[in-house]
Amino acid sequence: MSPELIAVLAVIGVALVFDYTNGFHDAANAIATSISTRALTPRVALAMAAVGNFIGAHFGAKVAKTVGSGLVELPTGVSSLGIVFAGVIGAIAWNLITWYFGLPSSSSHALFGGLVGSTVAASGTVLWGGIGKSVVIPMILSPLVGFVLGYIVMVAVQWIFRKGHPGKLNRGFRWAQTASAAAMSVGHGMQDAAKTIGIVVLALYVGTFQEDPTHIPEWAFWTSAAVLAAGTYAGGWRIIRTLGRKIIDLRPPEGFAAETVASGVLYFNALVLGAPISTTHTITSAIMGVGATKRLSAVRWGVAGNIVGAWILTFPAAGSIGALMYFLVRPFFS
Repeated sequence: MSPELIAVLAVIGVALVFDYTNGFHDAANAIATSISTRALTPRVALAMAAVGNFIGAHFGAKVAKTVGSGLVELPTGVSSLGIVFAGVIGAIAWNLITWYFGLPSSSSHALFGGLVGSTVAASGTVLWGGIGKSVVIPMILSPLVGFVLGYIVMVAVQWIFRKGHPGKLNRGFRWAQTASAAAMSVGHGMQDAAKTIGIVVLALYVGTFQEDPTHIPEWAFWTSAAVLAAGTYAGGWRIIRTLGRKIIDLRPPEGFAAETVASGVLYFNALVLGAPISTTHTITSAIMGVGATKRLSAVRWGVAGNIVGAWILTFPAAGSIGALMYFLVRPFFS
């Protein structure tokens, strides 16, 4: 095999490892609320999330193109593949660190940070305009939108069902959560599988195995979707406990409202804007917004503060690891 082919296969391999960690790290995004409200059993919820991730991956082409060609600009050749390899390693490392501590950080921003960090270390070209438009602005807006819409939708639910019997409402919303959790799983696939697809496309282009930096081969959809689904089914129990139990005490109506809001935001950004937003940020902020309808003290702001701190650290931390990894792997990609 040629050096270019070996390097491309190495990048695709590490991208799929990231995809798997993304699955078990971010499985909580789709199912934590359903598990905590007992709308679904853990294994049923994980299986449904895996299927939803697989389906959603096939609708994330716009997001994949943004990741593959809108964040960094690399010359073709083996050395550039080393930059991509190092960046993805940075993302994997940060995923594992935050998973260990049960912090629902953004796998997406870990990937972007790692890729930017390795590119800067290699004196490559970062498309800062694209970073601002596709990463920074959505990173700020999606949690705000999730919080506000979570609050509004929950107020609407409370008003519409204000005369209902609590026991009957909880049973009814457990059924409704099956649909909202499924929608959330598909939205997660649209966003997060697409990011791995974007890295695969970037590797193929930089490695000169395709001329179009935005073309997505069909096998990339299926492979990324399958690996993300497998990672999701493996489960990320540490983060599931944080999202499902430690931010607020969730009941089925709150879980339904949070999942409905988060999936709507994910769909709009994936299908309309092509913006690679964080599923973690979106569902977490929606849960906080839903909880705030009870009273502000219902949200455990200490836990929320730790989560937000991890959000802020994700991009620079993954970037620093990506930069360090570039210097370590550079001799192997020359």
